[in-house]
Amino acid sequence: MQHTTRIPPAKVTGAKGALIKWMIEKKLGKVPTAVGVYWHHPRVLFASFGLGGKVQKWDACDESLKSFAHMAVASLVGCTWCLDFHYFEARNKGLDVAKAREIPRWREADVFTALERDVLEYAEAMSQTPPTVTDELVDRLHAELGPPAVVELTSVIAFANMSTRGNVALGIESDGFAATCGLKPLAQRPGVASAS
Repeated sequence: MQHTTRIPPAKVTGAKGALIKWMIEKKLGKVPTAVGVYWHHPRVLFASFGLGGKVQKWDACDESLKSFAHMAVASLVGCTWCLDFHYFEARNKGLDVAKAREIPRWREADVFTALERDVLEYAEAMSQTPPTVTDELVDRLHAELGPPAVVELTSVIAFANMSTRGNVALGIESDGFAATCGLKPLAQRPGVASAS
């Protein structure tokens, strides 16, 4: 998939570059465009990878809820890279891809549970400027999930905002991971024109 980023990708070189390319290709099959863009400042790239790796190891909150929340942030912010990658990862992790596919239009879709809808609403409410989170919404999440899971979910959503907003600002778009494994195209967010 060809697209133009706002900062042209750098050639990933050197011993660290070779190692990171090998690790990513082993996991994903190809090196995403984002790696080249962030390679202009390897310490930022490695710090982002490090934080992302730690976020993935947290286990107080259900993996599906966290994945759906990240996709909801990506859909709201307009990060096609994160939407594509998390849809692809939902498949790889054995999550419900039919639900993941509907994240961009979650309010209209009838596939989500009440808890999933609260999580998606929370992700969007946290991502507004200013945030529109209500006490009632957090109380419902707290009652269903418990304090550790709500804290974890909140931190996952905050991380999603960091990564999605950075990608959008730098013009990093989908690398087509979901399409390469035969997943149906993501549902369109209401009011968003098709990119084609």
